[in-house]
Amino acid sequence: MHSFLILLAVRTGIFAEGRFLGKVVDEWIADTQEFIHTKLPHLVVAVIIAFVLIRLLRLVTVRMVRIAERHAPEQSRVSQVRTLASVIRATGLAIIFAITGLQFLVAVGVNMAPLLASAGVAGVAIGLAAQTLVKDVLNGISILIEDQFDVGDTVKLAGLTGNVEGMTLRKTTVRDGDGTLYIIPNSQITTVANLSRGYSVATVNISVDFSANPDKVQEILKKIAMEIRNSKEYKQLFLADPQILGVDSMKGSQLIFPVIFKTKATQQYAPVREFQRRVRLALEEHHMLPGDPNRVFNAFGGNAANPQGAATTSATEREPPPAPDPTTLKPHETNPFAGE
Repeated sequence: MHSFLILLAVRTGIFAEGRFLGKVVDEWIADTQEFIHTKLPHLVVAVIIAFVLIRLLRLVTVRMVRIAERHAPEQSRVSQVRTLASVIRATGLAIIFAITGLQFLVAVGVNMAPLLASAGVAGVAIGLAAQTLVKDVLNGISILIEDQFDVGDTVKLAGLTGNVEGMTLRKTTVRDGDGTLYIIPNSQITTVANLSRGYSVATVNISVDFSANPDKVQEILKKIAMEIRNSKEYKQLFLADPQILGVDSMKGSQLIFPVIFKTKATQQYAPVREFQRRVRLALEEHHMLPGDPNRVFNAFGGNAANPQGAATTSATEREPPPAPDPTTLKPHETNPFAGE
């Protein structure tokens, strides 16, 4: 009502009909009527659609996180899903707001052709400058979706081995055995070797001297391996019985016996160390020498203490060199010029 009274008041004097400012007011009224009649319903529909899309986007991302919390076995996987959900939500909101904003600009009569052309040029420039960053993000999304590795896994990435300490869409942090922290851009991750999935297989090559009986060595190794396999301390780590494959190769005077352990992922180190310790004690108990590629084995009278047998003698037992034959000595010649 107040607006109507104000409009009636200004339609007198210089704002009267037919005068310049009066014509301006008439055009404003006509434009307002056209906006309310044609463009305002379009904007209302755009706002409603944007609101519905925002609600759906929020519902989908929240649902993703809840499903992950309910079914994911590890907390690290839940954090990955949360990261992916936040990225999807932020990207979706940016797209929805951008489209809605363009609709408002078109409704108020802004010429979008120069703006879109400028935005296209700027987008190309930014894309060229940030193509590595975009590649990092896209590869990070692929890693999260495909569940290639999780936080805490032992992996080999970009030629580096260590435990994954953190993951984002742009980078992965890996700490190796000596404590060095590596920051790897996701675009550099082309091949992933995950050592923490499924199981681990460790092969221990036991080297024994050629003089040892192979059957006896296999019996000893099998006994030690099965004792470790059935021990209370290591029983839960094994997925199968150890395999003793016999003599794999002969190198010089040594015999190589491979022993294979199949354990849970990254749990093979403790049983292997204990196995090698017991093998060392068993070889000493059975008077067997470990293999040595530089040791010479003499089958004719040689033994562990003296592998060369009787052919080796000490320096004090060597015979003195024979006396020279006087008939083979050259006569003493005198230099006639020097007198010697």
